[in-house]
Amino acid sequence: MSKNTRKIVMMGLLTALVVVLQFVSMNIRTGTFSITLSLVPMVVGAALYGKWSGAWLGGVFGLSVLLTGDANAFLVVSAVGTVLTVMLKGILAGFVSGLVYELISKKNDTVATYISGVLTPIVNTGVFILGCLAFFMPTIKSWAGETNAIKFLFVGVIGFNFFIELAVNLILSPTIAKIIKIGKKEKV
Repeated sequence: MSKNTRKIVMMGLLTALVVVLQFVSMNIRTGTFSITLSLVPMVVGAALYGKWSGAWLGGVFGLSVLLTGDANAFLVVSAVGTVLTVMLKGILAGFVSGLVYELISKKNDTVATYISGVLTPIVNTGVFILGCLAFFMPTIKSWAGETNAIKFLFVGVIGFNFFIELAVNLILSPTIAKIIKIGKKEKV
C-alpha cells in the first residue's frame, strides 16, 4: 500500500472514529455538557499526519458536536456564536496538537505525543471558555443564579469534563500513536 493510500485510509478511519466517539460520548455527562472522547483520534491523527490532519479531525469533531445536539443549550441563544465556538475549538485543538507535535518530535517523539495530548483538551476547553465569555455570559449568569458566574462556568459548565478528557488523552494517545507508528514501519 502506498504512503498516500495509507494516509487516506487511516484518516478515513480516524474521521469515522471521531464521529462514533462523539455520538457515544454525548451520553456520558458529568456536568452540563458531555465528556469529549473524540480528542484521542485528533491527537493521533495530528501526530501521524500533521497539523492540517489534526485540524480536519477537529472540524469533524465540531460538526459532530453540532449534529449530536450537545450544543443545543447555546444554539438557541446564539447560533453564530455556537457554531463559531464549537468549530474553532475543535479545529484549533487539532491544529495546535499537530503543530506542537511537529515542533517537539524532532527532539523526542514520546514527549511530543504527551505534550500534544495535554494541549488538545487545554485548547478545546480554553476556546470553549472564550466562546462562553464572548457569546453566552448572560445565559451562564442566569444558569448560575446566586453563584458567581465565572465560578459556575468552571465548576458547573466545564466541571470534571476537562480533567477526564485530559486523563483519557494522557493515558491513550501516546499508546495508540506508538502502536500506529510501529504498524507504519512494518512492510505490508
